[in-house]
Amino acid sequence: MTTKETTENQGILEKLFKLKAKGTTIKTELLAGLTTFVALAYIMFVNPNILADAGIPKEAAIASTIWATALATSLMAFWANYPIALAPGMGLNAFFAYYVVGVLHLSWQVALGAVFFSGILFLILTLGGIRQAIIRSVPMNLKCSIGVGIGLFIAFIGLKGAGIIAADKATFISLGHLLDPKTLLACFGLILTAALMARKIKGSIIMGILATTLLSMICGVSPTPQSLNDIISFNLPSMGETFMQLDIAGAWNYGIFSIIFTFTIVELFDNMGTLIGLTRKANLVNKDGEIENLDKALTTDAVGTLGSALFGTSTVTSYIESAAGIAEGGKTGLTALTVAVLFLISLFFAPLIGLVPGFATAPALILVGALMMSDISQVDFTDFTEGFPAFMTIIMMPLTSSIANGFAFGFISYTFIKFFAGKGKDVSWIMCLVSLAFLINFYMRLQ
Repeated sequence: MTTKETTENQGILEKLFKLKAKGTTIKTELLAGLTTFVALAYIMFVNPNILADAGIPKEAAIASTIWATALATSLMAFWANYPIALAPGMGLNAFFAYYVVGVLHLSWQVALGAVFFSGILFLILTLGGIRQAIIRSVPMNLKCSIGVGIGLFIAFIGLKGAGIIAADKATFISLGHLLDPKTLLACFGLILTAALMARKIKGSIIMGILATTLLSMICGVSPTPQSLNDIISFNLPSMGETFMQLDIAGAWNYGIFSIIFTFTIVELFDNMGTLIGLTRKANLVNKDGEIENLDKALTTDAVGTLGSALFGTSTVTSYIESAAGIAEGGKTGLTALTVAVLFLISLFFAPLIGLVPGFATAPALILVGALMMSDISQVDFTDFTEGFPAFMTIIMMPLTSSIANGFAFGFISYTFIKFFAGKGKDVSWIMCLVSLAFLINFYMRLQ
């Protein structure tokens, strides 16, 4: 490439991402994008395994995960100019696979239909400004407890997948078979990854997954690659089995409050909390507290959700792992674009991704769950009318294997206990409507 071509390319990037105005450089943005990619790459291994549990063909799940991540992140780069990556959300994928498909016994096509409807609702809420009213209506204790409950639910799934816990007729849950080779390998991965994270080593989760997979191959527990084609291939994985396979009618007929509402609410709070935290780290908040291009970022997330349903994966959302790249100096969409390009390059390594066993990704679920527990420090347990609904939200998610049930018990208990305690003024009319909706949903499910 000539000096003139290099200068022209730099000019294009400057025009697209306003690098000088943001006080950054191309080199800084590229390194920041690489850092975010390393921190986020584990989703390529974890999400397909979760979707496979829902019956989605694994190769198609790998392709849809990568394409949805790359395209949604590219849109965030060009439209909002944010250094933030989007990918199928942890918690939302668990709700998709283990509740909608696993507990309700709906097909994964119907679950994708629910994801599509949630994207439409989120887009309407975003464009209409309704999201602010909903977010303001939910008390901070419940907002924090939602994240904690989802974290426990994810960790529970991880512990089960690792074989560390198992079903028991007498006690419902008991210690698993720890001497099982797969469980031993999962424990190795858990300890190794936790140690790497404690040392603040970037990419700890992906390192743990790869190390566990390699050790399992050496021990003969999982199959080993027989040729270079088992690691890298130019025959890219296809989304043919999942693309446009969503069942919109089935999702609508099942009921909006059962699954569509939950997808929408979880996405709403998860995305807003992530964006607020990351934009502050990236200095995208002005002196009046307004977040630059927030509407564009939220619109991107909504469009990404619609795209994920069409491609065949669970809901995409902004990822907190983007903080790793922001910490390296990423301030513009060039950071996000770098992440998107690296994900597309990863398509060539789909055979390797397919070789990663479920017990190797289980530790990632446990550790992500542990990280999500940090919000519990924000919950006020000194006021029983605040602490009890938060407790019900947290405990009911893992014990009923349902994020939706956690929402329902938290919202309903908050509304009732506040009124009975003479603190009805603390409950907004929106909270009352949401609680009523959950009560109606419980009644309909019991018929």
